[in-house]
Amino acid sequence: MDISPGLEGEVEMEVSRRHLSSTTGNFGADVLSTHEVVLLLERAAREAIKDCLPEGMITVGTRVDIQHVAAALLGARVWAHARLEEVRGRKLFFDVEAFDSFGLLAHGTNEQRMVRRAAFLARIHQRTGI
Repeated sequence: MDISPGLEGEVEMEVSRRHLSSTTGNFGADVLSTHEVVLLLERAAREAIKDCLPEGMITVGTRVDIQHVAAALLGARVWAHARLEEVRGRKLFFDVEAFDSFGLLAHGTNEQRMVRRAAFLARIHQRTGI
């Protein structure tokens, strides 16, 4: 299967304590944190292409541009949807949205780049010496 525009992915989760803004330092904000929303959106994008990646390839997130427009509470079921809009070489451009049962939580774009897993890990080891 080719990686081409139109591929779609969706993931869902239930908001637990570890997903709350208050857990990561924004005390009193017992709502789904923005960084967890970003993670959910990137997971949806990866879901769209997971069966299409060539052997030995992975994607890494390179850009996220979202508006987080509403809050989701502890225990809420939330889901994200991604649609691949453009492929430019190894760069993949997705439109992404997140929802809960009350409506839209976030929307925007996510850019990911396909990389060879082994080469990616080798660059990390070379850079860090670890």
